[in-house]
Amino acid sequence: MAALVPKGRICYNKESNFSPVFPRNVGKLWKNTHGGVELNYTQAHLEAFHRALEIIKDDIQLVCYNMWFKDLKLNSVYEDTIVLQAPTFFIISSLKNRYEEAMRGAFSLAFGKPYDIEIYTAEELERRSSSHAETMLNPKYTFDNFVVGPSNSFAYAASLAVAEGPNDAYNPLFIYGGVGLGKTHLMNAIGNFIIAQNPEAKVLFITSETFTNELIDSIVRKKGTSELRNKMRNVDVLLVDDIQFLSKTVATQEEFFHTFNHLHSLSKQIIISSDRPPKEIPTIEERLRSRFESGLIVDVQKPDYETRVAILRKKADEEEIDTPNEVLEFIAEKFESNIRELEGSLNRVKAQADLMGKPISLQTAQEALSQLFATRAARRITSESIIQLVSNHYSLTEDELVSKKRSREIALPRQIAMYMIREMTQMSTTAIGRSFGGRDHTTVMHACEKIADQMKLDISFRKTVEELMEFARRK
Repeated sequence: MAALVPKGRICYNKESNFSPVFPRNVGKLWKNTHGGVELNYTQAHLEAFHRALEIIKDDIQLVCYNMWFKDLKLNSVYEDTIVLQAPTFFIISSLKNRYEEAMRGAFSLAFGKPYDIEIYTAEELERRSSSHAETMLNPKYTFDNFVVGPSNSFAYAASLAVAEGPNDAYNPLFIYGGVGLGKTHLMNAIGNFIIAQNPEAKVLFITSETFTNELIDSIVRKKGTSELRNKMRNVDVLLVDDIQFLSKTVATQEEFFHTFNHLHSLSKQIIISSDRPPKEIPTIEERLRSRFESGLIVDVQKPDYETRVAILRKKADEEEIDTPNEVLEFIAEKFESNIRELEGSLNRVKAQADLMGKPISLQTAQEALSQLFATRAARRITSESIIQLVSNHYSLTEDELVSKKRSREIALPRQIAMYMIREMTQMSTTAIGRSFGGRDHTTVMHACEKIADQMKLDISFRKTVEELMEFARRK
């Protein structure tokens, strides 16, 4: 088995449910039922599953593979969890006891990141599908295990207030912030809290991509949108994650607009998350933007050093990872971007220690993470990479960004890209101008000054630019 792979967690016969967040541009979503069991994965997920099995097959005796792995089936792939189906409880128990490490490593390699792995029989999956399908909440995300710090205290307080008194004050609640900073955690915590207080409450958590996929599916299959409308509109609380990925097609935005209005008119609570504030989402219609801005808008920022250490300590305690404080402090000092990066680094250190048969120490952490440091240092930021990043962020083509078009939807992202290139590379303003269709250096200077001035006046705008710059460094 290849060494030094981050570990997920392998579980079986455990009651839980996970909200699906599927990668973009990976092919058709398989969301249907087979023998009463709902399936949630893409063709790319299925191919990765088969690669994982091949890795395991090459690493163990064929007779063992045929006995324990041959009849495994992929059931679902969620944001951080892979769900598998096995024929019997005996096979599940054997996989847990004999092949946990092999499965962790193989699936991490095949899927490109660590996942928790859960294995169930078909009967269990059918029960889970029927009992949890209505909410789609992830029960592991609660207010109790959310680490509060200066970077997220306002968002936490607002989320808790909404959970304690839905429909009373902040409707809608709009939570925004960068990737991996805790937005999805807060969203699920709200839903889980409400259900714990009132089991009869109808709560639905859904990603904007899932909403779009289900709408498209209903249109393609010519079965009408009444089923989707009943699902979305017959709830007390609607939580929509990653609204920035809502399709910009007229039909999708029209359907979501009327769903929003219907729920809001009935004083049903709506909570929305995004990676940016409403005014900076270029793909949504103005009427939707105004609805989002009518409630309370809160943001989550990058955690400070003390909060990062606290997050790592809680993670280590939850996973029962015996980790000295100096190791947690080392990781917190080196990784500042987001919570996922912090937790992934801790998983990598644990994997190194386990594989080497040593306790976790500062030296172990330095060795385990040295390759990540080297990779970071080797990344070279170029005008091309920044143009690509900004284009993707604002849903533009690179040709549009460097074109002569002057509409605000294009001009502002273009100026941001110019500012980032000047700040993050050694290029002169003349050279930057050439990268943008031969513009004069004075145009570049004016753009940079305008962005710098706006960053001083608009905190939200400054955060957006700073997050783009941070992402450019990490990409």
